Amino acid sequence: MFMKVYEYYIQPDKEQEYLRIQQKAADIYSRHIDLHSIHLKSKDEPSKWMEITRYSNEEEYKKSIELINQYKEIQELFKEFQSLLVPEKSEIREEDFVVVKERKTF
Repeated sequence: MFMKVYEYYIQPDKEQEYLRIQQKAADIYSRHIDLHSIHLKSKDEPSKWMEITRYSNEEEYKKSIELINQYKEIQELFKEFQSLLVPEKSEIREEDFVVVKERKTF
């Protein structure tokens, strides 16, 4: 399994716009790739968010993302997303991970 982790800071008064953009982007992504995504908001710092998305493998992700990034709508959604970032913390941190072990206990 392959995972992408993003960390960024959203202006607190723009959260609903952020969630709307994420839903629209997810609709586009889901047409091309199987994924599971979770969005986390920090309890300690209200503007800090983390997005963790799981894909079946890195090769499928890379192939699909090339196609997805060509969509004009995705490019526009990304620009909208960037406008929601806290101006003095506008960097988007991104990391790639490989799942070594996963366990579910319920």
